[in-house]
Amino acid sequence: MHRRSFINLLGLSYAGSLLPNNFMNELYGNKNIKPVEGSWFEFQHHSIVEGKYWDSTLRNFTCDQWERKVKEISEAGIKYLVLLDVAVYGKTFYPSALLPKHQLACEDPLETVLSAADKYGVNFFISNDFFGEWTNVDIMMKDKEVHSLRVRAMNEVAEKYSHHSSFYGWYFPNETAVDGHYRDFFISYVNSCSMEARRLTPAAKTLIAPYGTRLVKADDEFVKQLEKLDVSFIAYQDEIGVNKTKVEESAGFFRNLFRAHEKAGRARLWADVEFFRFEGETYKSALLPAPWERVVAQLEAVSPYVDKIFIYQYTGLVNKPGTDIFAGHPDSAILYEKIFRGKEKKK
Repeated sequence: MHRRSFINLLGLSYAGSLLPNNFMNELYGNKNIKPVEGSWFEFQHHSIVEGKYWDSTLRNFTCDQWERKVKEISEAGIKYLVLLDVAVYGKTFYPSALLPKHQLACEDPLETVLSAADKYGVNFFISNDFFGEWTNVDIMMKDKEVHSLRVRAMNEVAEKYSHHSSFYGWYFPNETAVDGHYRDFFISYVNSCSMEARRLTPAAKTLIAPYGTRLVKADDEFVKQLEKLDVSFIAYQDEIGVNKTKVEESAGFFRNLFRAHEKAGRARLWADVEFFRFEGETYKSALLPAPWERVVAQLEAVSPYVDKIFIYQYTGLVNKPGTDIFAGHPDSAILYEKIFRGKEKKK
């Protein structure tokens, strides 16, 4: 099916609500679209203005509500969650001897969600940051004091939580812009994090999610950089939510990445599909759920080229209709109905 015909069909189904709830499930079955297997996850959004529609709700989530939110996500068919950060603004989201803790209704939300993930079969990638100023990622990757605190925190997190069966791996959230190629200091940062992760949790996987996807120059130099990067998975941001890439361009960018990763034969290629749009100015306004027709086109664009599709993000941007643990804009129920309804696990 040509892309134009495909999108026209989706528009008709949306406008008339004529197709059954399992329409999206049928599309997945037709192999045009890989299933959404993973999502980013957070306790509070790092950008206060962007988290307008869910931060206050999540701040007041009880431990029981966090447990049931993980259950909801699991029942939607998501198998992996990526915790964006374990600390931000000089405070942690877990009881720590290193920094004060954010005041949330749930005393230890990290323990709560990992215990729930153990129960419901979800694999977590646990962040190893933000132990510095998240808006200046270059400094966070280079600063020796931040590095020291990061390593101590990784040790603390591993000691407290790595016994969980759901502790699948680590996520390194200080992402870089790939301006043609990776910068050398980013490769050093990733490899030093991976070295510490392997020492603490030898079986754990590692994940990064760079941006600048549209700028990648997938030449021999880039392939050599991929060979140097000591990381299990690279989930490139499709950059459609941040208005840097058009949907019709995305497939070409991921096709080039696929070829480069095949040559390198190291980190597996995943996609980080942006489920959001901005309420106003990009980066300076609240995140809203993206129109579901656009989301479907995004998923279709990357599906032929990646092993797995992750989304940014379920938390705040997707909610099961009618739930009493609803956190986010009311339109987030639409994404659940159109993307995840029909894929729900049997209870």
